[in-house]
Amino acid sequence: MTTLLTTSDVAHIVARQGARAVFTELLDYVLADFLRWQEFDKCARLASHSPTGVIELMPTADSELYSFKFVNGHPGNPHTGLSTVMAFGALAQVSTGEPLLISELTLTTALRTAVTSALAARALARPESRSMALIGNGSQAEFQALAFHHVLGIDLLHVHDVDAQATRKLQANLAAVAPSLRVVAFGSTAQAVKGVDIVTTVTADKAYATILTPDMVEPGMHINAVGGDCPGKTELHADVLRLGPVFVEYEPQTRIEGDLQQMPADFPVTELWRVLTGQSPGRQGAGDVTIFDSVGFALEDFSALRWLRDNAARLGIGARIEVAPQLNDPKNLFDVVRAAANAKATPGQA
Repeated sequence: MTTLLTTSDVAHIVARQGARAVFTELLDYVLADFLRWQEFDKCARLASHSPTGVIELMPTADSELYSFKFVNGHPGNPHTGLSTVMAFGALAQVSTGEPLLISELTLTTALRTAVTSALAARALARPESRSMALIGNGSQAEFQALAFHHVLGIDLLHVHDVDAQATRKLQANLAAVAPSLRVVAFGSTAQAVKGVDIVTTVTADKAYATILTPDMVEPGMHINAVGGDCPGKTELHADVLRLGPVFVEYEPQTRIEGDLQQMPADFPVTELWRVLTGQSPGRQGAGDVTIFDSVGFALEDFSALRWLRDNAARLGIGARIEVAPQLNDPKNLFDVVRAAANAKATPGQA
């Protein structure tokens, strides 16, 4: 039998654990998998683009488990009552192909994206960083803010969005769950990023945008660019990438989808796993500008699905469903059809 987790189930896992425990524990799962990076099958995600958005499939596997995520990105969806990003995924046993878990991954993607941002910042930002600007206050924003608050100790958050209602939503949500996090709204990106340690950009438009320009970047900043995550979608001016070392998840994918798509093929980058394993340096001085060009990678969803599987079992959350047939004779698949026909012919009998 397969465990099924709905969005409500995942929300209950988060509520039962509490935000701090969720972000710190999920970070440990993601870190553990990044540290064994070379054990995984890896490929850039498979994307189907349309004029209104993109639908993607993101698979990966190690020797024991296989996972995939189905995810979309349609910036116009909120105008029709749908989320910009919607996702689900599965975790299966490599040795048999048995599906172990099917889960929503919309809420979970927000959690794992925020955790990956915090993991990269913990490795690349100045250790004493306590302030962050958050540009883009939509559905991902609360998760980014809480991850940085609980993992890095960020206690001052500057926020800006072209949609003032999104900013008010963010302020209200954070006030309810993180009262010690001071949130200050600004009227422009330039005002919001002034004087902060970390800048996170998480905007949604599928367009070549310039959210952050070189004149806004100060010595010592760490830039966490999250919103540029498909071809034709950027957030950073190309010259921002030239200000300091650039770090990525999976280079072949980021060169297609990230802000890195603006740069020549030989522009140097470092994959994050190399920093986490000590094979490559990260920040080398307090005045360095470090840039994490984050597009999201299947390994992070693999980690999140493992985390969901373990917590669903521990907390007794989720439904058990028959995705793969449960057969008395594994070679007799037709028996399920005969059983259904017999049940239809004799209604009311067990």
